[in-house]
Amino acid sequence: MAENVQQMVRERAEDDGVAIRYGDRTWTWREHVAEAGAEASAMLGVVDPGRPVHVAVLLGNTPDMLRSMAAAALGGYVLCGVNTTRRGAGLAADVRRCDAQVLLTDAEHRPLLEGLDPEADLGGVRVVEVGSPEYAALVAEAGPLVPHREVEAMDTFMMIFTSGTSGEPKAVQVAHLMVLFSGLNLVERFGLGADDVCYLSMPLFHSNAVVAGWAPAVGSGATMVPAKFSASRFLDDVRRYGVTYMNYVGKPLAYVLATPERPDDAENTLRVAFGNEASDRDIEEFSRRFDCDVMDGFGSTELAIIILREPGTPSGSIGKGMPDVGIYDPETVTECEVARFDEHGALLNADRAVGELVNTQGAGYFQGYYNDASANEERMRHGMYWSGDLAYRDEDGWIFLAGRTADWMRVDGENLAAAPIERILLRLPQLNRVAVYAVPDANVGDQVMAAIVLQDDATLTPADLEAFLAEQPDLSPKAWPRFVRIAPDLPATATNKVVKRELIAQGPTAGNGELWVREERGRSYAPADAPVPA
Repeated sequence: MAENVQQMVRERAEDDGVAIRYGDRTWTWREHVAEAGAEASAMLGVVDPGRPVHVAVLLGNTPDMLRSMAAAALGGYVLCGVNTTRRGAGLAADVRRCDAQVLLTDAEHRPLLEGLDPEADLGGVRVVEVGSPEYAALVAEAGPLVPHREVEAMDTFMMIFTSGTSGEPKAVQVAHLMVLFSGLNLVERFGLGADDVCYLSMPLFHSNAVVAGWAPAVGSGATMVPAKFSASRFLDDVRRYGVTYMNYVGKPLAYVLATPERPDDAENTLRVAFGNEASDRDIEEFSRRFDCDVMDGFGSTELAIIILREPGTPSGSIGKGMPDVGIYDPETVTECEVARFDEHGALLNADRAVGELVNTQGAGYFQGYYNDASANEERMRHGMYWSGDLAYRDEDGWIFLAGRTADWMRVDGENLAAAPIERILLRLPQLNRVAVYAVPDANVGDQVMAAIVLQDDATLTPADLEAFLAEQPDLSPKAWPRFVRIAPDLPATATNKVVKRELIAQGPTAGNGELWVREERGRSYAPADAPVPA
């Protein structure tokens, strides 16, 4: 059995099953591994082995990216996935941060480097465009592959940047063991094999696609279908390629569900969708509409905290944590109280039950952020790993997310968390996506604001919203949003996570869409340009 990703890829070297389908082209595993070995040899022929052997990739979800991932594994060097949505100084900073010696890009993404000096801005990196005569010559001139090293389990396979929803992206060092462990676990969990087809539409520079999409395909010998995510094209792709498995992160299920339903949606080959951060409503509706199993879990790029759903997981919960998972007050560094609820399910002791998810035993599988001592110190405090995620736990041990640490709101002297309010709002059928966040109160503390995106064919009036909120017995009166923006979309990362800091910066007065305001001490909403009772 393979002990690292290098060995896992090598096991496919003589496999004549289909590895990749892309458009009208196919590659067998034998062909794919041979091409990857040639690229690895070419990269090792141009790097300085006395420096960190890091190769960055600015590529989309294409066979080129899959080849570079396999090449890094075979070559025993570190692949650095650069976020293709980054621009200018931010993009340059990411390349410099990871100490890349070579940056592989393609004709689509090469223009992103215009105006950036390879020496001054990119740290002296050599930029090579795949598909160019330069790349072809490097591969042609390379001899048989001699790996940089025979890797060990805890060696870094990839550097993967965090999504940047709560600050500047940080380069997480993802170990071979974690990729291998995650991939083979999913192979066993879902019974994946050579007859399966894995749809890889989440960005391959992100951990979800690597550990939940690519690794299960390599581990099982399944076919990979790299694609750029498109809600309108999703079902057509599933049928065209015979997709049986897909991974997701963030809100793609919601995007797909926003497309018009068709009577034959369930007539497809998909049997499993696995990912994280989907709402309970979207999980249930996607499963019904496309006749497949949807399994949602908790995960972060750092992979330091493991929480698993299991049979009986209640609505809204992300499951139960491993024994080293705790919920702690960051101020007192003590474990939070067990959550208590009223007869309607409303959380009664948020001040004492909501805290930060931690790994009480240390870093877990987290290898640290590369070249970022201050970020590592922030994550590792008091001998524990602090995730930045807020949560609470009921008396049976079920964990419920409450948002990020920046999602605390202080409203009229009461602490509120964003995620429980978002879960309640998503019960409203007209809503497709929602983000709840704090905006400053004119006097002291915060006011609750919600940005909502409606289903494509839905309409919503202030009266509809008022009636819905009044019917939610577990919604505190203080949690009623003071401001509601009906937005055409929400700002999001490449991994479909809402960037709340942009919404917070807009406040009530900026941003696209119609703004409704609730009367200060009442329950009535009116458009912002209409008189609002004081």
